[in-house]
Amino acid sequence: MIAKSIQDMLDEKQAGFLIPGDKVASVQEDNPLTHAFLLLTKVRYSKIPVLDGESHLLGLLTMPMITDKMIELNDISDKPLQRLVVKDVMQTQFDTVRADADLDDVLHFMVDNPFVPMVDQDNVFKGILTRREMMKAFNYIAHNLEHDYDVIKKVPEETN
Repeated sequence: MIAKSIQDMLDEKQAGFLIPGDKVASVQEDNPLTHAFLLLTKVRYSKIPVLDGESHLLGLLTMPMITDKMIELNDISDKPLQRLVVKDVMQTQFDTVRADADLDDVLHFMVDNPFVPMVDQDNVFKGILTRREMMKAFNYIAHNLEHDYDVIKKVPEETN
């Protein structure tokens, strides 16, 4: 459980945690892999959401998922990208959160992920919570905790 003082300070920064879905680069499940390859190359993100036509979150896509299809025994070829679509290679098992998610859970997801997608109750993509924004909030806490709170180190009890 997060200490109340830290939770309160995080709550002050919470508005900046979510990057709205309309500001996040994404691909559609039926986009050709060539399109996804160009998009990932251009935006330089490590991973992007995959959506359907109604903005439901269906998967995640990384550059290695695409380049894996390009590597043949003795060569690299873009030919497979011309016949495959995003849904052929996307990751379908991943963590998501909702707006009312417990911050402890979000932080655990962020240990291994650069971002965690946020969805509503109908799995409509709302945006991403990024490790970067969380780190900025913790940096704020590290520099301001003692300005807002009296921090006193507890003396360990002696055991006999």
